[in-house]
Amino acid sequence: MSDARLSPSDIYPSITYNDAAAAIDWLCAAFGFTRRFVVPGAGGRIEHSELSIGTGVVMVGSPKPELGRLSPVGMAGVCQALNVYVDDPDAHHQRAVAAGARVIRELRTEDYGARGYEVLDPENHVWYFGNYRAGSYWET
Repeated sequence: MSDARLSPSDIYPSITYNDAAAAIDWLCAAFGFTRRFVVPGAGGRIEHSELSIGTGVVMVGSPKPELGRLSPVGMAGVCQALNVYVDDPDAHHQRAVAAGARVIRELRTEDYGARGYEVLDPENHVWYFGNYRAGSYWET
């Protein structure tokens, strides 16, 4: 989405990376995010940033150990996954894999008709990209 305006949302995931600056570059190159706002800090830290894809926004920042905010690098597992709508999961999959995303669930069509795939980014955050919009089955 090239338009600076975004549809409002009530949920804005905030993701922590050891190297947030490199993560921002990678997320834009691999997944097609657009850098909207970045607040650099001392020593190469990223204090806050906002990236968009479609009408979605995620915030990316450096670790804040005092708040328990750490990258999942080196952890035995993760407790969350980010799910992102994309128009063309096949093309998006090709782009992400070419950029080095590690596939943990192959591109496939689900029993309920959605098509998507799941990958890990360089710091082990889990991302699912597919053509399913959460809540779409509730719409009348």
